[in-house]
Amino acid sequence: MEKGFEMTTCTQDCSDVCSLLIRGGARPALRGNPEHPFTRGFVCSRIKGIFNRLQSAGRLRSPQLKVAEGWQEISWERAMTLCTERLRTALERNPASVLHIQGHGAKGVLQETTGHVFAQLGARSTCGSFCDDTGIEASIRDFGALDHNRVEDLAGAGVIVNWGRDLYRGSVHLAAVVRTAGKKGTDVISICPGGREYYEYSDEVIRVQPGRDRFLACAVIRRMAERGWISGEVLEKTAGWKAFYGSLGSRSVADLAGLAGVSTRDVDRLAEVYSGNDPVSTLIGWGVQRYPRGGETVRCIDALAWLSGNVGRSGAGVWYNISSMRNFNLSMPAPFTPEPFALPGIGKSLLEARDPKVEFVWVSRGNVVNQAPDSKTVAAGLQQAGFTVVVDAFMTDTAECADLVLPCSLMLEQEDVVGSFMHDWVGYARKVVEPPEGVRSDYEILRDLVSRLDRKVDLPEPDDIFEQALDSPRLDVNLKGLREKGFVQAQRGEIAFEGGKTCHKDGRFHLVEKVHFDERERDGRYPLQLLTLIRRSATHSQIPAERQTEPPRVWINPASAGLAGTELEKKVFLASPLGRLEVRVEFDETLVEDVVVYRRGDWMCLGGGANQLLAPLETDMGRGTAYYGQGVRLEN
Repeated sequence: MEKGFEMTTCTQDCSDVCSLLIRGGARPALRGNPEHPFTRGFVCSRIKGIFNRLQSAGRLRSPQLKVAEGWQEISWERAMTLCTERLRTALERNPASVLHIQGHGAKGVLQETTGHVFAQLGARSTCGSFCDDTGIEASIRDFGALDHNRVEDLAGAGVIVNWGRDLYRGSVHLAAVVRTAGKKGTDVISICPGGREYYEYSDEVIRVQPGRDRFLACAVIRRMAERGWISGEVLEKTAGWKAFYGSLGSRSVADLAGLAGVSTRDVDRLAEVYSGNDPVSTLIGWGVQRYPRGGETVRCIDALAWLSGNVGRSGAGVWYNISSMRNFNLSMPAPFTPEPFALPGIGKSLLEARDPKVEFVWVSRGNVVNQAPDSKTVAAGLQQAGFTVVVDAFMTDTAECADLVLPCSLMLEQEDVVGSFMHDWVGYARKVVEPPEGVRSDYEILRDLVSRLDRKVDLPEPDDIFEQALDSPRLDVNLKGLREKGFVQAQRGEIAFEGGKTCHKDGRFHLVEKVHFDERERDGRYPLQLLTLIRRSATHSQIPAERQTEPPRVWINPASAGLAGTELEKKVFLASPLGRLEVRVEFDETLVEDVVVYRRGDWMCLGGGANQLLAPLETDMGRGTAYYGQGVRLEN
């Protein structure tokens, strides 16, 4: 290791979980660890600016109490005394009047302890997801478990079919794996609503109408069935074929292609690819599940990969997600006895909660107002609650709604152990930088809180939590060894569902029972479909305030009929039935028409926050958030 550098691990909500080399002090520096098999010496743009985030002038350095005049800086002693009193009162009235909201702004074993503590107190929590639970449930319904081949196996694919994964803005290391495969002769076909960057990472691009991918997958399956390209051996290992295929009714390949917005030539091309001799790896992006029928879409894509024989062998398989905690031995928190609040509609739940009302809210690891749909209702719900505590380093949209804000340490300033939801390396996140004076870690805040409560709460010491997590059959390392090595590889099979055997009791793949064709008609007053997609330069809403000084940008195909009547030389607003915000319009002729792309994460309090325009719609499974089901318009 280079002199003056220490090894640690990135704990951002990212699949790459990079091994990092850090130099602190007066001239801080960061680089990817060249000795880590997956990081390979480079990191993404999101993490390169971490020291600017740590040293930001806008960072909170003392507890903040909301008073009539605004915000008042108070001591930790007063903050924790007030916090404990309000929590104790709420617990005495009814533990279900306490709500814990936990995001994923920081990853790690120790970060899970907050949920463990509030579960023991009998508090409410949340269920559902702002991100991937819809696709996770879909995968489990199909395969009986969440799994995929090792990442390295992608190099053996003859063709990689990318269903909507943004390699440019997502995982830089997965993008590198795909590019390396491409240089060795692997064809890359991307299926998406367009976007210039997809062309950079693809040999072919098939533009599909947003949320209609399942119709394309079904069209390909129908074509393969018509041509006898689905083997009897595969069908014997498949449950529900008659019901699934029968649900397509009399719809022809041309009908299904039309619903997807593609040509029959595109269908034929994919049918030949999936039925060819070369193994096909199927990437599913963390966006295809964000539609009202998102779970069904994931299941139809899974079905295509399975029925074509491209699961359970090297170079093939479906790549959606795996659990970042799967390699650890984690003690389960006490069960939540009160019914949890579903995240997609959490604002309404907060406002309408009765018997009991919400008397105390604790928000950690997330900016729920910014990330939830119908953001203004979420803000109103937090403000109406008896007492809201937000643990954060910045005065975010959520912090602005709190009664008390507790400043927390950030990545590089605290120790943890972390896993990936893509690869099999477990990393040690060493504390390499001291947090600012007056700032505490989430664990330190929690320990102080627990010590003041007159209730028995199990909160082990950090080392004990780490040792237990590492006591796993998949890991051959203890805490001392992990601290010395910096990272270890978890042991598991190279190929998921090898030999065509799933994790269901019957060993078969379970097809979706019914394909739905009940697409909602778009409201003519809001003719554009809004896609709030990820940005490259920031994780979620971790965007410096100084970079949010102009109206947010949106992209649209200039041929879109929904542009009619909008004078772009004047002020332009993006509007939905819930409100509007000023935007700058830019053109991208590669997008399908009548789609508006907004790069999410900017703050509502600084003029952004697209989620304030979105109705709180749930997906078809997993209680996920159907962000991409909202119609909007551009207006002056």
